[in-house]
Amino acid sequence: MSLFVSGLLWVGGIMIVTAVLAVVLRKWRQREGREANNEVAGQVFTVVGGVNVVIAAFVLISLFDGMDSANRTAYDEANALVAVQWAGEALAPQDRTRVRQLTRAYATEVSEREWPAMRNGREVDDQGWTLLASLQKTVEHAKTTSERQEDRRVQAANQVWMVYQARQSRLNSSGSGVSEVVWFAILIGSVMSVALMFMFGGPGLYSYAFIVAMLSGAIGLLLFAIYQLQNPFSGGADVGPDAFVAAISRLNDGG
Repeated sequence: MSLFVSGLLWVGGIMIVTAVLAVVLRKWRQREGREANNEVAGQVFTVVGGVNVVIAAFVLISLFDGMDSANRTAYDEANALVAVQWAGEALAPQDRTRVRQLTRAYATEVSEREWPAMRNGREVDDQGWTLLASLQKTVEHAKTTSERQEDRRVQAANQVWMVYQARQSRLNSSGSGVSEVVWFAILIGSVMSVALMFMFGGPGLYSYAFIVAMLSGAIGLLLFAIYQLQNPFSGGADVGPDAFVAAISRLNDGG
């Protein structure tokens, strides 16, 4: 099922349920009238609804930023990996060959094994760290016979450090998500905001149901967006391994 269809079903379902509930409750209490509640209920709704929207907006903005950051980090990691191999081309033949093997193996490990794990919310194994550690040791202990080789070895070592930093940021992003406390606050606040609408009186029956449905639909849309963006490597964000696929092509061309 596509993202748009699931989103429409989610928001539409919430709107229909709350609209039907609004009609049933209004007919059940039609004779009592609730216009007297409008002033007090309006003040409470302003506080409850305002706090809930502010919390949801902050969470959504942080998730958007996290999605952009995850995408940039992936490209930083892949570009630094390519730079390691390019700098390593000046090393001795044995070290140069080893650097080529390890950079390609690392890029393949990330794109073909780590990315599916991050997309499914599973923990990434240590194979990537092992390959990166081997690459660091190869560069660190490479023997140089000229100033140019030493300069390129230092450049390669610096780029390995950049790969390490970007990798750590990527793995942190894959396990961040939205905490249970934040979800609890948003869900309870959303329920309270919609429930307060049932205390208002005044409009006609169906116009009142439409107002309630629109409010619940807007809240449901926020919840759906937060759910889809809580993992930058799946759902609506779905940051893919494009950076590493392109890096593998450049690494092969560079060999």
